[in-house]
Amino acid sequence: MSARFDDKVVLITGGAGAIAGATAQAFADAGATVVLAGRTAEQLAEAAAKIHAPAGRIDWLTADVTDSAQAANMVAEVVRRHGGLHIAFNSAGVFGKAAPVADLDENVWQSVLDVNLTGVFLSMKHEIAHMRANGGGAIINMASNIGAHGRRPGLSAYAASKAAVSVLTQTAARDHIADGIRINAVSPGASDTPMSFRPGETRADRDARVATTVPAGRVSSPSEVAATVVWLASPESSFVVGHDLVVDGGATA
Repeated sequence: MSARFDDKVVLITGGAGAIAGATAQAFADAGATVVLAGRTAEQLAEAAAKIHAPAGRIDWLTADVTDSAQAANMVAEVVRRHGGLHIAFNSAGVFGKAAPVADLDENVWQSVLDVNLTGVFLSMKHEIAHMRANGGGAIINMASNIGAHGRRPGLSAYAASKAAVSVLTQTAARDHIADGIRINAVSPGASDTPMSFRPGETRADRDARVATTVPAGRVSSPSEVAATVVWLASPESSFVVGHDLVVDGGATA
C-alpha cells in the first residue's frame, strides 16, 4: 500500500493495546501524527514510547470513552494539540469473564457493553461532530469475528457487543457518508495479543489449539490487522463504506 498520511491526525482509542500499537506504528510510518487514548496514563506512556516516529508525531491522553463528557474532551484535546482530527480507530474493548448466559454476572454484561458498544458510540458521536464541521474524515471501529460472523460458548456479552458494533458501524456509515465521513469496521479473529490466550495457556498450547480451528493454521500478527485499518482509512479504499472487514484466517469463512 502506498498511501501517505503526512498531513493527517489519527486518534486511536484503547491505545495501550497490541493492535492499537501496531496500528499507531503503521500510521506513523506513513507520516501521520498519532494520538493514543485510554484510561491508564502509565500504560499509554509506555505504549507511546514503543512507537518509532519523529518527535511530535506520537502523543497520548487519558479518557474513559464510556463517559460522554470525557469522549467529547478527548476529541477537543486532540484538535487543540494538533489542529484537527482526520482519522479515528475506535479500538477500546474488553473481553469480560466467560460464562454461560444463565451464569453470567450482570455487572460483567454491563461492563462489556459499556466499553465495547457504548464506548464506540460515544467516541463516534464526538469524532463525527468534529469531522462533519471540518470537511470529513474516516472512522474505523473494532468489531470482531466473534459477533456478527461467529459465536463461541460462554462469550454472550462479548459477541453481543461486537455484533452491535458491526450494525452500528453500518448504520453510522449510511448516516454520515453525505457528510464526507467514511465509516467502516474491522473484525479480527485471534491475533497475537493477550486476549488470544485461554487461562493458563502457554504460547505453544495456544498455537496448537489455533492450528486445529483456523484454516490459515495460526493467529494473525497485530501488524496484519493494522495494515487492514490503515487501508480502510486510506484513499485507496475511497468507495468502501459501511463494510465490516473480517481478518481471521478463514475461521468464519
